[in-house]
Amino acid sequence: MSVGHKRVITVVAMNKPEPEPAPEPAPDHSGHRARLRARLIAAGADALADYELVEYLLSLAIPRRDTKPLAKELLKEFGSLAELLSADPESLLRVSGMGETSVAALKVVQAASLRMLKGRVTQRPILASWTALLDWMRADMGPIAHERVRVLHLDARNQLIRDEIMSEGTVDESAIYVREVAKRALEVSSSAVILVHNHPSGNPEPSRQDIHMTQKVAEALGMLGIILHDHIIIGGGEHYSFRGAGLL
Repeated sequence: MSVGHKRVITVVAMNKPEPEPAPEPAPDHSGHRARLRARLIAAGADALADYELVEYLLSLAIPRRDTKPLAKELLKEFGSLAELLSADPESLLRVSGMGETSVAALKVVQAASLRMLKGRVTQRPILASWTALLDWMRADMGPIAHERVRVLHLDARNQLIRDEIMSEGTVDESAIYVREVAKRALEVSSSAVILVHNHPSGNPEPSRQDIHMTQKVAEALGMLGIILHDHIIIGGGEHYSFRGAGLL
């Protein structure tokens, strides 16, 4: 470098990009769910409200989401826990936030509950487990919104050999065909039969048509040596027994 000259060094400032903010952590629901789980295990189902049972169940299907609002919305939409579990999949899927996995979680609980109730009936003679039979029928048929007719076929020891849905009706109409009941009873070698159908209105009191039809079925089966033990009408959480009312 020659004397009298200065070297000029230019420092170019580099514009470094600002660091992107760290994403906000997703809400942590694990603590709340752990508390629900602990209460459930320690004190049983009665320790949780209905919405908390549904909330915890849904959290198993959709673990990264706060399921409390959805649980409350479902119970509001369907009215009760029993009606929610009994709702058809199409109706459940219409609720915002519900997918097939969530629907399957609800339906598997319903299926397990019904199998447990049915197991209490099938393990011994039905007439010796009448309360269990009514619990099963109320859980299965009470919440549905259309009429369903089913026939329980019993063997000579009054044990269940067939549980068959005979017809599905509209909201206020279904048919029990006397000849079909008698024909099927012969086919499966029934010794006795119990008729069950539901009234979606919630009122289990029989209509005049119900009474007339029951008499016809009893007569037709009696001619074949088959007993009509009872005709049970389910209305919501209540029931009407023809035998209990002295009509059989």
